[in-house]
Amino acid sequence: MRMTGLRAIVAVAGPFGAFVPLCPSQAQTPLPTVTVTTPSPVAPAQPVAPVAAAPAPSKAATSAPAKKAATPTGPTSAPSTPVSQPPAAPASGTLIVVEDAFVPVTVITTQEVVAKQGSTLTDALQTKPGVVGSTFAAGSSRPIIRGLDNYRVRVQENGVGAHDVSNLSEDHAVPLDPNAAQQVEIVRGPATLRYGSQAIGGVVSASNDRIPTSFPRNGFTGSVRGGLSSIDRGSDGAFSVTGSTGNFAVHADAFTRHAKDYATPHGQQLNTFVESEGFSVGSSIVGNAGFIGVSFARFNSLYGIPGVEAVELNKRIDMTQDKVTSRGEWRVRDHGIEAISYWFGSTDYAHNELALEGEIGSRFTNKEKEGRIEIQHMAFSTPLGELRGAAGVQMGNRNTIGKSFEGDNLLEPAQTRSIASFLFEELQATKQLRLQAAMRIEQTTVNGTGLADVTDPTAPVLFEGVRKFKPFSASVGALYQLPLGVVARLTSQYVERAPDAGELYSKGAHEATGTFEIGNPFLEKEKARTVEFGLKRATGDLRFDASAFYTKYDGFIFKRLTGVDCGPTLDSCGVDTELKQLIFEQRKATFYGVEIGAQYDVAKIWHGVWGIEGQYDFVHARFVGDGNVPRIPPHRVGAGLYYRDANWFARINMLHAFNQTRVAASETPTDGYTLLNAELSYTWKLAAVGTLSPEMTIGLKGENLLDDDVRNHVSFKKDEVLQPGRGVRLFGVMKF
Repeated sequence: MRMTGLRAIVAVAGPFGAFVPLCPSQAQTPLPTVTVTTPSPVAPAQPVAPVAAAPAPSKAATSAPAKKAATPTGPTSAPSTPVSQPPAAPASGTLIVVEDAFVPVTVITTQEVVAKQGSTLTDALQTKPGVVGSTFAAGSSRPIIRGLDNYRVRVQENGVGAHDVSNLSEDHAVPLDPNAAQQVEIVRGPATLRYGSQAIGGVVSASNDRIPTSFPRNGFTGSVRGGLSSIDRGSDGAFSVTGSTGNFAVHADAFTRHAKDYATPHGQQLNTFVESEGFSVGSSIVGNAGFIGVSFARFNSLYGIPGVEAVELNKRIDMTQDKVTSRGEWRVRDHGIEAISYWFGSTDYAHNELALEGEIGSRFTNKEKEGRIEIQHMAFSTPLGELRGAAGVQMGNRNTIGKSFEGDNLLEPAQTRSIASFLFEELQATKQLRLQAAMRIEQTTVNGTGLADVTDPTAPVLFEGVRKFKPFSASVGALYQLPLGVVARLTSQYVERAPDAGELYSKGAHEATGTFEIGNPFLEKEKARTVEFGLKRATGDLRFDASAFYTKYDGFIFKRLTGVDCGPTLDSCGVDTELKQLIFEQRKATFYGVEIGAQYDVAKIWHGVWGIEGQYDFVHARFVGDGNVPRIPPHRVGAGLYYRDANWFARINMLHAFNQTRVAASETPTDGYTLLNAELSYTWKLAAVGTLSPEMTIGLKGENLLDDDVRNHVSFKKDEVLQPGRGVRLFGVMKF
């Protein structure tokens, strides 16, 4: 397997709505159990100074309402963890709800990621309300949020984008292994304005310690995790260590993953193997006034593409990525400035699409740089209340090529340059009422070569030049504290998105997906107006988060199958039958939907508490006039039982997806399915080794225990490829 490419490290700022101080660590209160549906608790913490004690929190730090996690009321309630002490891992499935959050943020903990069978980060997300995976291949499944995918969903690690080409096509993997993530958050709504118009649908944010932002307790911390899966005879493992001396902190981690073709109720799904490996090293200088650090990461993956023709041709993808990331923070705490922070990432990505005896059908490369600077001002009093916020600038430069060795190039060299500024402000109007406003303005330039007219495939009209866009986005929100610990939120946002290079300039064969894709160089900005209402309760026996949203799109960009077949070149369209022709178009569209997640601790039993959980989500999407938007997930409803105490966690739940009959003209209906899953794990403290206090978790998780036929409506391969059948995973995590 080749080893070329670049990978990221940079911590993500607290989600918009919390405006927690830009602090060097993200301590988390230990929680026991259930489904996750909202923001992770991020506790302010100061770096542990090697000589002098760390300064006390600033006024801004103490005046901002602290995020509170849902702590069970039974005997298993865990005390708050001191910020200087590495927190215990939350048990799988805890509903983490933050009282002062303006937007829903789904949180997936370490144990949930490790317990889930599957080779991609998306596998651990796709049963959460409002989220599904594209499931094109076992090694490539991208998150789809509220029916939005690809160019509308940003995947990032520690605040820096994934810098891959997964948004260009569903068969391209995201170069981020589940075992490299300590926690994953899915952010929706106004919070996405921080990261750009390409995050209009949401942000999937993985975090880890690849750039240390504080010193570990006793100078050293680490973890080992891994598992064995029956469904694909798979094995995976990873380690992570962070140490410090003086003002210097270092980090190293590595992972490996091996999975064979997975089983379905009707036998093996051929060409679903995955082989991945990677590592990272990083270091930081940490002091009382901040930190600065850098890291390097490498990711390699070789995985198969399923499907009848793909199996016959032995199609697979060999991918590599190298990534250098830097992050720094200076806590000024003077002249009206609380802190100044920056994030930077530079990436070299490449993958080959292979067939038969290693023949390269096409090659994709992406060289990308991204930087962001944020200034958080100190909180100050106004006649209307206390005001706090942040402003920032983001810049990016991306060069992408999709070269075919068998026909027309899918994407000639295309360069995208962008610069943006953004502002977030939050006003504590009364004890019960908080208001927020945000805005972002960008300038995006996309340079490339596309097709202006394909009326005559044998004599197309080329477009070679530059398209310039100036997207503008803004949002306002209100958060009100109701009785019984219930918080109501109402947000409204207007977002503009610049078309991506792939949407503008695609013009060739894509062997892995079996399509001949034709972009539209005359696409205009995509505009969306959204109103969202939510209710949540973060504490007590009953915890929940519910959201309802309504979005109107002007110029919604989508892929439409024309019904014409093509060969590897444009002049073969209408003659050959190897590939399906696909074009990019724009129409007005309306999206609306609901997401609900809840859990209730019914009663104390044995040494802990037992309870029930439930979830429901749907999204409807139609073009104005008539017709459904393609590849929209079906209604889903789920329920389950759980038990938790200081050591044991047990859970059984069922998720049912209904038949999807609301289909586009080029689609076929998809039958529903029912997933029955169960999990049992045990956590205990091991004997202390010097100053270290190891903690071990071992568990079993069974998925699709009914061995149901599962076809994912949003997948381009749904009629050819079944999702995994009944499987059991043995997993373990040790922290020290």
